[in-house]
Amino acid sequence: MQSIPVDTMRLGVLRCAIAPEAKISNTETQEVKKDRDGNPVYTVAVTVRQDRRRISVIEIAVSGEPTGIEEGQIVKVTGLVAFMWAMGDRHGVSFRADAVTPVRTTAPHGKGGDA
Repeated sequence: MQSIPVDTMRLGVLRCAIAPEAKISNTETQEVKKDRDGNPVYTVAVTVRQDRRRISVIEIAVSGEPTGIEEGQIVKVTGLVAFMWAMGDRHGVSFRADAVTPVRTTAPHGKGGDA
């Protein structure tokens, strides 16, 4: 399977749509998928919007549980790659990253009920 590096700087603002969830490899036993090193694999759904285009949601797999990420939060994705896959009549694109981390921003003053 060929990996295609993705330039995240060209994707615009990346925002968490669904907080990290463990990826299940066996729905009957609820076994969590593991990577080659035995670390649990998590998925984070991220919205992507480039230059006033429609918003797309991509699910990104990452080894180990990403921490500090909440829905709606701007995130940084490091080492994003895309994989083309096909199984029988089905095909698609999967995404994997080295890390998904929260981007800390400061709230503007004067909002939120401060008196």
